[in-house]
Amino acid sequence: MSSFTPARLDEISQTLGYRFSNEALLTEALTHGSTQKHKGDYQRLEFLGDRVLGLIIAEHLFRNHPKDGEGQLTHVLSSLVRSEACADAGDTIGLSDLIIIGAGERAKGMNLNRTVLGDAMEALVAAIYLDGGLEQARGFVLRCWDAQLKAPKAAVKDAKTFLQEWALARALPIPCYTLVSREGPEHEPVFVVEVEVKDRAPAEGTAKSKRGAEMDAAEQFLKREGIRR
Repeated sequence: MSSFTPARLDEISQTLGYRFSNEALLTEALTHGSTQKHKGDYQRLEFLGDRVLGLIIAEHLFRNHPKDGEGQLTHVLSSLVRSEACADAGDTIGLSDLIIIGAGERAKGMNLNRTVLGDAMEALVAAIYLDGGLEQARGFVLRCWDAQLKAPKAAVKDAKTFLQEWALARALPIPCYTLVSREGPEHEPVFVVEVEVKDRAPAEGTAKSKRGAEMDAAEQFLKREGIRR
């Protein structure tokens, strides 16, 4: 039995620019782990989607930026497949309204969380790839990432690298990252990490992985200090 009414499925299909043959894949891709209505959530699809997305973006950059070397391509690729970029792509289709999530979490605005949006977007990429093949997935990715591909934010370094180089350029010690807490269930952990730079107030970051929380902490520090927007 479908998880969506025919009218809702039509609406989602128009939003995505793709109609699923296997609606179960669509449901799985949109289901957050907090809901008990469905047995599966998007985590396994997210794993695959990360790889499919990387391939599609890497191929696009390779073909469309023939003069860029490996280092430049790598920096741009990293910026386009990171969680925030995936969340930005999700914003182009109103993904927060599509996520199937527990009532309590929705009331808290969890469906608006950038990490949740990024993860669900990767899961959608995988679901379309499994349902319709690589060409359909490529079309979806290139549509949703269009603005970012035309003007990638980070031919720039990732936040941790940028912050470290900023500190060293000012003869400051390397930024220090400390794990503040790890909470939540095993399938949905939340890490909080604090970054300290000499003579500056520390900044905290939150993510589903320790590395992600470190990256977020560095990003929060850079934004707060007006070093990089």
